[in-house]
Amino acid sequence: MNTLLENRELVTVRGASVSEQDNRSYLITSKETGAQVLIDAADNIEQLRALIASAAEDSVQPTRVVMIATTHQHWDHVRALKDLAAETGATTTAGTEDVEAVEKESGLRPEHSLEHDDVGQFPGFDLRAIHLRGHTPGSIAFVYEDPTGSPIILSGDSLFPGGVGNTWKDPERFASLISDVSARLFDRYPDDAVVYPGHGDPTTLGAERPHLDEWRERGW
Repeated sequence: MNTLLENRELVTVRGASVSEQDNRSYLITSKETGAQVLIDAADNIEQLRALIASAAEDSVQPTRVVMIATTHQHWDHVRALKDLAAETGATTTAGTEDVEAVEKESGLRPEHSLEHDDVGQFPGFDLRAIHLRGHTPGSIAFVYEDPTGSPIILSGDSLFPGGVGNTWKDPERFASLISDVSARLFDRYPDDAVVYPGHGDPTTLGAERPHLDEWRERGW
């Protein structure tokens, strides 16, 4: 099912569950220009085509996918990347430390690599890359810093309702991830920031903020 998640002044955000693991793919569309960024071509190209088609009326201009952005290297987030990039002609990007692994898992090497705080400027909107180290070395959250409303965070597998992403009981990786999530998301963005993760249901920073110390204590 394709769902309209956000209908903001300048953009829409639509989402779809595209796999048996409830992988979520997200599509941001500029209402003014029709430019689109797809976050995580995770699986099921037919479902992704339907997601893109569902946004055709979201803009006064013809819509087009200009970039496919990958949150991290894991295979379940890149299974449709190569085919969808070929089909749409969109450019591709991922975190610098994950580029080689994305190529290995998907068969396509992202054309652009992202560092922390890089800002992608697309016709009609910007997206900020937030590097969250721990789930993978190059995991990226993409943030739409809405000039007219609350931020929208596409967090990949780094932040979920109830905790940070899987770090496989590795204390160093957990410490890295909880530190980055705390400093780069919770300390930077307000409670009304909406979080759309790579699997499952959304949340807000405000809903999760009271539990940060609990997460640190339990170690996952």
